[in-house]
Amino acid sequence: MDINMGLTADQRAEMAAAVGRLLADTYALYFKTHAYHWNVTGPRFHDLHAMFEEQYTELWQATDEIAERVRALGELAPISYDELAKGAAIKFDAKTPDADAMVKNLVAGHEQVVRTAREVLKLAGEHGDEATADLVAPRLSVHEKTAWMLRATAG
Repeated sequence: MDINMGLTADQRAEMAAAVGRLLADTYALYFKTHAYHWNVTGPRFHDLHAMFEEQYTELWQATDEIAERVRALGELAPISYDELAKGAAIKFDAKTPDADAMVKNLVAGHEQVVRTAREVLKLAGEHGDEATADLVAPRLSVHEKTAWMLRATAG
């Protein structure tokens, strides 16, 4: 069935690709945060374990909304971890870092998602895609606030 919602097929495809990059970064950050939750050790274990759980839960919920926007734009969401990882600027760790490095790595991850989200917002503005902008703008606030909290935790 044809899609006729005010964006051309090319605009929808371009927006879906951009939103797909945001999905890939969000999912990579979700997985990294969840893995850190499982593997954190040290004197701050309890606090970091709980904080990481709160963060990965929020990220997990966001991935669904972002993937559904890709679908609403008329494209398919990724079907494999490989496809997601290929599109992500956030890379997986080769080994488990210590707690301090985990916090710093998550700061960098949230900052990367902010940069990706800003690119999506810019493109959404160029194409008049308010629905994507409405989804992405609040993500900026979440990731900026989380990065700030993690920076404060790092000291």
